[in-house]
Amino acid sequence: QVQLVESGGGSVQPGGSLRLSCVASGRTFATYTVGWFRQAPGKEREFVATIRANGGSTHYADSVKGRFAISRENAKNTVYLQMNSLKPDDSAVYYCTAGNRIILSAIRSAGAYDYWGQGTQVTVSS
Repeated sequence: QVQLVESGGGSVQPGGSLRLSCVASGRTFATYTVGWFRQAPGKEREFVATIRANGGSTHYADSVKGRFAISRENAKNTVYLQMNSLKPDDSAVYYCTAGNRIILSAIRSAGAYDYWGQGTQVTVSS
């Protein structure tokens, strides 16, 4: 079992930055693909970014590419999402997620992940 706890959400003006953190329990964190999804009111949960086990390859949604950066510190069981140049459309609840043995074709699918955090709210508004 893996438990995930997010932090770092909040309110920011357009163009601002936030860094989300997600701390995982368990001693096998380094072996998991970990990532972030988000869900705005009335919308489906959508893929944001993910990073492979042991600090491997990263993948981003087109809508955040060049603005967001995902990273991980396996020694701290932590994954980060640095969000820059935030837009009102980025407002959502952001969820941390982890999964094992996720094939590349499924990496943007919420159903491929096994564990989820409770979410942290990000609001971008002037």
